[in-house]
Amino acid sequence: MIFSGNMSSDFMKLAEVPLQKRPTLVNFAATDFLTLRNSLIAYAKAVYPDDYQYFVESDLGMMFIELVAYMGAVMSMKADMLANENFLATAKQRSSVRKLLNLIGVRMKGPLSAAAQAKLTFLDNLTGLSGTITPDKRIINISSPEDGGSLTYTLYKIVNGLVDTVNSTGNIILYDTEASNTQKNVFTNLVLQEGALVQETGDFAATEGVKSIRLSQGPIIDGSIQVYIVDTNNSLATGAYTEVQNIYFASGSDDKIFEVVYDDEYNATIIFGDNSTGITPSESATFTVFYRVGGGTRGNIPNNFINTQVNLATGAGTKTATLTNISKGTGGANAETVEHAKRYAPLVFRSQDRLVTLEDYSVFANTYISSYGTVGKATAAIRKAYSSANVIDIYVLEKASDLQLQRATTNFKTQLLAAMNKKKMATDDIVIVDGLIRTIDLVTTVRIDKAEEKNQEQIKTKVRNRILNYMAVDNREFGQNLSITELNRQIFEIDEVRFSTIDNLQQDVPIDFNEIIQLNNLTINIELLD
Repeated sequence: MIFSGNMSSDFMKLAEVPLQKRPTLVNFAATDFLTLRNSLIAYAKAVYPDDYQYFVESDLGMMFIELVAYMGAVMSMKADMLANENFLATAKQRSSVRKLLNLIGVRMKGPLSAAAQAKLTFLDNLTGLSGTITPDKRIINISSPEDGGSLTYTLYKIVNGLVDTVNSTGNIILYDTEASNTQKNVFTNLVLQEGALVQETGDFAATEGVKSIRLSQGPIIDGSIQVYIVDTNNSLATGAYTEVQNIYFASGSDDKIFEVVYDDEYNATIIFGDNSTGITPSESATFTVFYRVGGGTRGNIPNNFINTQVNLATGAGTKTATLTNISKGTGGANAETVEHAKRYAPLVFRSQDRLVTLEDYSVFANTYISSYGTVGKATAAIRKAYSSANVIDIYVLEKASDLQLQRATTNFKTQLLAAMNKKKMATDDIVIVDGLIRTIDLVTTVRIDKAEEKNQEQIKTKVRNRILNYMAVDNREFGQNLSITELNRQIFEIDEVRFSTIDNLQQDVPIDFNEIIQLNNLTINIELLD
């Protein structure tokens, strides 16, 4: 036999990868679709070199490879999302952030209601009389100036600058001595707060170890829940109860306090103490709960927007009065954003319910809710003087809406100071000071492709929303300069925008430590590019 010079071999089959060696070919770092797809192709070429060699998109085998890569990418993303939701810094879902904060005893604030000072004017005086306003007469129905939908306000009485505590009936009683004029027919010790008043009554189950009340309606306005207990077996448990952020803040076993636990829809459950941290009502006790449902920016109303008749029962029969709001209804805000909660909640936990550092004072003021349901924006500073090192200046503004701040009312500052004095260091002296608002106008020109001409109104709306969000109260801080570069970056993140310019500002806007920038007027121009 003559050797031809050619050698043939079945090396493709002889080079088969053993089963126990195949895991070494797995690319465990592959997570995205393309990497998974290419890894599967490489694996098929190495393990099945003689069985499958047709790697084109139209082939049925490639369809199955891409389907597996697709599912692998989805599962990888889901695993990353689940891992991210377990940590506060990376969590994005509201429910995840809420549950993580509950672990450290901090809850996210729900929707806040607008509030306005109210005035009742009678046709004749109440000299020697008292007038009673029942809960159903306290409810005022109007239309929202924001969207035209139905809007409800509830009337409350103010005593010593605070909303009066609840009683078992929910009635408001006006005495002639509380009149603001000598004719005894005008009363201004009243406040209107947005939200529909709801009353629930009942008793506790005998099997409950820790007493609780599940409220039936929502979303419940933060800070609006009032509880009154009648306990025939324990006189110490009878009376009005005070809401606290955490039931473990109780200072003793006889404190009349309750904690509110919200779900994602801001339905609420009231939880009482256990006779160790706060008093607990007995099984025979009955409860009356008043709360308001609603909240949000749609409750903000102008001055004198409410003008209606209210009937009061007096010893001389029913008297009619005209109810008006003599100030703007401000402070209405939507539920706390995830970003705001992630920023302040760890700092609240770090303060451990006491005020020591400047950061503690600032965080407390930024998360405080007054009895009117309003919140503030604040910063803290130490006076730079040798004899004033222990004087803490709290520069504060009151939130009027998600986009606007206003000068804090006397009531808000008084309540904030009283709340801080309970938790401050004994050697510190707190002074509440008005913060300053620096209003600016913005004129921006946005460049888009000419092909997007028919969509320019939608693009303008996107740009407006992006700017308003960037300038929102929760996203601005005292002493934070306005960066033109950062503002343009926010606009540029919109896909349809080629680039943008701020036409009326040539450089960044610097401000002092006690100032905060607020948007006044916004003009958006569109320029088409070929």
